[in-house]
Amino acid sequence: MMRSNIIGMGYAVPDRVVTNSDLEKIMDTTDEWIVTRSGIQERHWVEDGTGTSDLAEAASRKAMKMASVSPEEIDLVIVATLTSDYFFPGIGNQLQEKLGLRNIGTFDIKVACSAFIYGLSIGDQFIKTGQHNTVLVVGAEVQSTALDLSTEGRDISVLFGDGAGAVILRREEGESGILSTHLHSQGRYLKELWCEAPASRFNPRISKEMIDERRHLPYMNGREVFRNAVKRFPEVINEALDANHLDLEDVKLIIPHQANLRISQAVGKRLGTAPGVVYSNIHKYGNTTGASIPIALTEAYQEGKFTKGDIVILAAFGAGFTWASAAIRW
Repeated sequence: MMRSNIIGMGYAVPDRVVTNSDLEKIMDTTDEWIVTRSGIQERHWVEDGTGTSDLAEAASRKAMKMASVSPEEIDLVIVATLTSDYFFPGIGNQLQEKLGLRNIGTFDIKVACSAFIYGLSIGDQFIKTGQHNTVLVVGAEVQSTALDLSTEGRDISVLFGDGAGAVILRREEGESGILSTHLHSQGRYLKELWCEAPASRFNPRISKEMIDERRHLPYMNGREVFRNAVKRFPEVINEALDANHLDLEDVKLIIPHQANLRISQAVGKRLGTAPGVVYSNIHKYGNTTGASIPIALTEAYQEGKFTKGDIVILAAFGAGFTWASAAIRW
C-alpha cells in the first residue's frame, strides 16, 4: 500500500528564553501561579524583526536535512499558521523563495491549534491521489508580538510562545506512514477563543477605537476551552483508534497539542493511559499554537520516545472550535 511517510522532521525556536520570573518583573504574576494554571515554566519569544517565516525556514531546513531531500524534490508546501509575516500573502510564498524551491504550489491554512494536523491530512490526500510525491508541512507561529504584557492581559500572555516545526511527507510503499486523519469543527464556539480585529467586516479593518477597546488582542474563555478540550481530545483519539482497529495498548505515544498541562493530564486520566504515554514539553515552550505538535513530535523522536513500527497518535483542539487527530505507524 502507498502511504504518506514522515521521512524528516525539524523544529526551531528563538534564542530568547522568557522565564516566569522574567514575567514577574513586568506584570502582577508569580511563577507558582503560572505553573499551577498551565505547567509552563518558560517560553521562547522572538527579538524584534524576526518573523514567522524565519522560524519556518529554519525548521524546514532541518527537516529537509534529516530527510536528505533537495529543494528540487519538494512538490508542495503547506503552512499551518495564524501569524503570517504580513496580512497577505501567506508565508508559504516566502518559504518557496527562501528555500529555493521550484515554482510549486504553496498555501497557508488558518485553523489555529489544530492546523498542523489539518495540514498533514491535506498533504496526505495529495500523496494518496498520486498528484505529489514529496510534501513539506510546516507549523509556525510568532504569538509574542500580539500579547498584552500588562497585568490586565496576563491570563493569555503567560501562555504563549514562538516556534516552528516541519515534516517532510514522502509517498512510499509499505506499512509505515499516516494511517488516518480525522478533522472536526464546531463554529458556535468561535468567540470563546478568538481575535476580532483587524477584520474585513470592519471599514477600516482596524482603528484607534478598536485598539483602545482591546479588540485587536486575543481573547479566551478559559473555562469553556478546558471543558470542551477534555471532551474532544479523548473522542478524537478514540476515533483514530477505532478507524484502524487499534487498542490504546497498541499506542506507543500520544502527542497532544501543547495547550495546557492540566488539559493533557485530564485527557490521560480519561483515557486511562499508562504514565508517560501522553507526551508533554509545554514546560519549555508554552503554547506555540500550530507549531506545538511538530515541535513535540520532533523532540519526542530525538528523545527516543518511539521508534520504527510504533504507533503514534497526534491530537489537537483549539480555536474555532476545531479538533483533529492523526494515527501514524512509524
